[in-house]
Amino acid sequence: MIEFLFSPTHLPVVFAVLMGVAILLYVILDGYDLGIGMLILAAPEAERDRMVAAIGPFWDANETWLVLAVGLLLVAFPMAHGIILTALYLPVAAMLVGLILRGVAFEFRAKAHGVEKAWWTVAFAGGSLLAALSQGWMLGLYVLGLPSGWAPLAFAALVAVCLAAAYTLIGATWLIVKTEGSLQTRAVGWAKRMLVFALVGMAAVSLATPLVSPRLFAKWFDWPTVLWLAPIPLAATVAFGLLWRSLQGLPRANDRGSLTPFLLTAGIFTLGFAGMAYSFFPYVVPERLTLWQAASAPEALAIILVGTLVVLPMILGYTALSYRIFRGKARDLTYG
Repeated sequence: MIEFLFSPTHLPVVFAVLMGVAILLYVILDGYDLGIGMLILAAPEAERDRMVAAIGPFWDANETWLVLAVGLLLVAFPMAHGIILTALYLPVAAMLVGLILRGVAFEFRAKAHGVEKAWWTVAFAGGSLLAALSQGWMLGLYVLGLPSGWAPLAFAALVAVCLAAAYTLIGATWLIVKTEGSLQTRAVGWAKRMLVFALVGMAAVSLATPLVSPRLFAKWFDWPTVLWLAPIPLAATVAFGLLWRSLQGLPRANDRGSLTPFLLTAGIFTLGFAGMAYSFFPYVVPERLTLWQAASAPEALAIILVGTLVVLPMILGYTALSYRIFRGKARDLTYG
């Protein structure tokens, strides 16, 4: 097993898997707190503190996965890092501004009162929206192979809006898990409305991906490959149907079924990510650079992998511990 992982042929694939897992965990975990940030202005003032409390113990740890993913891209695939960040410089900068703004607003909002607190709430929502839209914009351009022109920009804008809606969907399902009473009921309504936009966004990316190049079209629609891949879109369609059904009748007595919508939404995100991973493998920059062409020297990758195998269990451990300690319904977040 050790020889397999540290083989020069397999090392780039190992790092691609690690980077992919980090991105997926970021999208699911930080996705829900970005979603709650975008939803906060839709709630009455009396319920906003409880919404913030639902993400308060977790949001810092959730963003660790983004740091890990970008770090792995930089050290394991430096050529791809340069190409991707050069092409996406402005949306990356916008995302960082949004993440910084929401982080500052989160801390200051907890100590502010009156008008100042209202302004920090707006800043928290604005930072969350900017970060989500930036990530969707980057995804749209990446799917198309980082092109320029009005048509790719229009597609990127569509994906940006739909990814933001998907984040609000998973954010609403997290609120169903962590809250009760009127806020939980309100979260169910948000989830039902955002589900439609998330479905449109996933369909747009799924249809566009195989059409951007003959190679991708062949990977999805050559016979009998299409037969083996059919379970991915079929499972996603079923998951959307089950998600809609799971939202009916919520909230229920004894909080029964409150976790199901969140798990189904996470499953939909995972299926979409699996489809994209299959589409682009073995490229790390679509149609330009494969994993092996972009990878660092095998000796460097071996050293980095040792460090990653030490750090990754620590990240998983404290993330799991924080979710265990702060399980149950959220209470108002206060600072002493």
